[in-house]
Amino acid sequence: MTNSDVDGGPESEYSSLPDDWTVWSDGEDGRLVLAYRPDVFNADDFPAACLPTLYLTHGKRTRRPGTNPTNSDDSWYVTLYLEPDVSADTERFSTRTDALEFALELARAFDDGEVDYRGLYQVPRETYFDRLDELTGSDD
Repeated sequence: MTNSDVDGGPESEYSSLPDDWTVWSDGEDGRLVLAYRPDVFNADDFPAACLPTLYLTHGKRTRRPGTNPTNSDDSWYVTLYLEPDVSADTERFSTRTDALEFALELARAFDDGEVDYRGLYQVPRETYFDRLDELTGSDD
C-alpha cells in the first residue's frame, strides 16, 4: 500500500508521509511499519535486506524486525532500521501521536538525504552508500 492508497485523503494521519515511503503495515493496535522505496530494494537494484524501515511500536522491540512481539511497556517507540542488525537509536514517546509525528519527520529527513546512515554502520559499505546517496539525494 502506498501513501496515496491510505484511506482518509488529505486529512489522513499519514498525509505528510513523503511519496518515497510506503505504509507497509498499519496494525489495529497502533503499530506502524513504513518502508522506503520497496520498488528499488528488490534484490536487483538494491539488496532487499537493506530496505530502510521505520517501526512505530507500542512497547519496545527487543530484537530485529519481524522476530518478536512487543512487550507490555505503555510507551511508544520509533526505530529506523537500515538492515535487520543496523538501526538508529530508538526514540521513546508517551503518546502515539507524538511518536507518529516523529516517525513522519524522520521519514521526511531520510527522504531529503538528511539522515547520516553511514554513522550507523560499524563496517563501511562505500559502494552501497554512494548508491543510497544518489537515491536519497544526499550527494547534492
